[in-house]
Amino acid sequence: MNKLIAIIDDEPDILELVSINLKKASYRVKEFPDSESFFRSLAAETPDLIILDLMLPDMDGFEVCKFLKSQYKYTSIPIIMLTARAEETEKVLGLELGADDYVTKPFSPRELVARVKAVLRRNIPKEETKRIKIGDILVLDPEKYEVEVEGKRIELTSTEFKILQLLSSKKGWVFSREQILTYLWGDDKKMVLDRTVDVHIKHLREKLGKAAIFIKNIRGVGYKLEE
Repeated sequence: MNKLIAIIDDEPDILELVSINLKKASYRVKEFPDSESFFRSLAAETPDLIILDLMLPDMDGFEVCKFLKSQYKYTSIPIIMLTARAEETEKVLGLELGADDYVTKPFSPRELVARVKAVLRRNIPKEETKRIKIGDILVLDPEKYEVEVEGKRIELTSTEFKILQLLSSKKGWVFSREQILTYLWGDDKKMVLDRTVDVHIKHLREKLGKAAIFIKNIRGVGYKLEE
């Protein structure tokens, strides 16, 4: 079955434009003019990806993102934010709340579809057979897409998990920001700020708590995972 994309935007023209282009790319689409109608729809079907406008009539888009990422059932749904605010601080805030990507209005429909494809590609778990143990407290299970710290499960976004998975694949190996961006976004990395990596690493460390000590920042180069 084709992936379902939920579009939340109070501008009818934007809803129509995004919907038409996603359907041309063979996605199923559901359109919502506000957050209330979207939340009601979750009982019937969970989308594979959400395109979320920041300026909604009934609820700020940041709050919608924050709520979804705080719920176990919905935390793994990737979110692409649509914003008319071009300031970097707005984009960084969205990433810190767990959004996977952002697109600034006005935007190219082709670019948006490309970003949807890129985010969905990196959300497909790769087949693995072994749990990865780091130190005595951190365990990564690539097959189940789960992370535990001192036996307690930690909820990570798909992007945070992929970064941790990459760093743990070669313990002690320094991955540059460029390499991490390539791993996450492939050929689409040119559309992403280098600072995006730092934001996701910061968020990942906060969630890992004691285990954050294993992620080392190599100034001017990138990051590594070291026991």
